[in-house]
Amino acid sequence: AGSDRMLQLCKVTKALFISNARSACSDDLIQQEAVTLCINVSKQQPFPTSSGVTRMQIPVYDDPNEDLYRHFDRCADAIQKEANRGGRSLVYCKNGRSRSATICIAYLMKHRGLTLTEASQRVKTARHVVDPNPGFMSQLQRYEEELRKRRGAS
Repeated sequence: AGSDRMLQLCKVTKALFISNARSACSDDLIQQEAVTLCINVSKQQPFPTSSGVTRMQIPVYDDPNEDLYRHFDRCADAIQKEANRGGRSLVYCKNGRSRSATICIAYLMKHRGLTLTEASQRVKTARHVVDPNPGFMSQLQRYEEELRKRRGAS
């Protein structure tokens, strides 16, 4: 937890950041990185108070039995839409380790065409503590299959 005392938003793509809740609530960082959309993947963590930031809450616990899968498309599309209009998204949860990472990985698979392995690696490179729980990993595997089917169909 040593490095966690340092507040920072970790850059996954030029329009996507991941962090823990403490960093997400630093208005200085939000302004510094020009974040326009905050996706809070938790039930209890606060939102930054910065004005001009769109808020989206995905109320799940970091529990392998939680269904985060059903939020993948909505979150991935919101991040992409924000990027398309020149905005920047921040996805966070309490520790910036499991829930938020899962959403970032889902985004990279859907909109960047990365495999689950590539997407996980990319997010881990941005933020080393990233480690989705086993339940979320299997939901991501399911999503990878689903995206493959959709692409095959088009």
